[in-house]
Amino acid sequence: MSQNMEAAIAHSWEYHMRCGNFAAAWECSDADLKARAGKPCWHLPRHYQYIWNGNSLQGKRVLIRCYHGLGDTIQFIRFAPMVKRVAKEVIVWAQPKLIPLLETMEGIDQLLPLHDGTPEVEYDVDVETMELPYIFRTTLETLPAAVPYLQVEPLYIFPKNNRFTVGLVWRGGDWDERRNIPFSALLPLANIPNIQFTILQADAAAAGWQEGFGMNASNYSFMEHARIIKGLDLLISVDSMPAHLAGALGVPVWNLLQKKADWRWMDDRADSPWYPTMRLFRQEKEGDWEGVIKRVAGDLEKWNKTTK
Repeated sequence: MSQNMEAAIAHSWEYHMRCGNFAAAWECSDADLKARAGKPCWHLPRHYQYIWNGNSLQGKRVLIRCYHGLGDTIQFIRFAPMVKRVAKEVIVWAQPKLIPLLETMEGIDQLLPLHDGTPEVEYDVDVETMELPYIFRTTLETLPAAVPYLQVEPLYIFPKNNRFTVGLVWRGGDWDERRNIPFSALLPLANIPNIQFTILQADAAAAGWQEGFGMNASNYSFMEHARIIKGLDLLISVDSMPAHLAGALGVPVWNLLQKKADWRWMDDRADSPWYPTMRLFRQEKEGDWEGVIKRVAGDLEKWNKTTK
């Protein structure tokens, strides 16, 4: 398959996913699967590798490889129970940090820590976790969206009182700066009464956090972060792993998105079929986080008055 054809299929696939026409996207995936049959991909970075070769999972030992980001694993591991219903055994090769969390997930028989080598386990069929919706020909109507599908006990770092606890994450990493919000843009939120902000941003000080704005919980462990998120009234986050984690835990989460957001959030929606507790706040103009934060602040004030 030529590079032009590959690009055309990828463009068409993304278009259909953004429109919510998953069935049409899977037809693009069918064409891609046929075109790449027998072609090696192990020389590519793992997140570019295609794993599933089209073989049935029925009655097989299935290895699920988690080759993308932590948030991707959290989002797509929801399909593990569906795999278990047809497979003999479900083995998940996942990021070590996630294993204690994934131990709470139904449908997984064995968890192995991901590393740079090959998995030390026997299996019949292997897939990458983000291939699972395609394998099951998922549509908006059949998408497994029940939450929580990950389980942790809440951890409360503020004393019990009548104030709301709201978590904040404003950077998702350096690989796509368009997703990240300057900390200074968040300062209008500090003026909203009756809110206790929990800073869950990794390396908060390096990310611009100013002492006096909320309680810095960035030094807690990953599982402690999960438990803190479970105990929040709300998480406000950019498109990053904590947003997925809150959604998977069934915690209300406001996901702040750049103008051209990732395909999984689709287009022209303020909600997400992936996470029923999630709201989407999109930039109306490229780079305009001020407008997003203004809308967030307004809705936070309304939410403050009508909840609890």
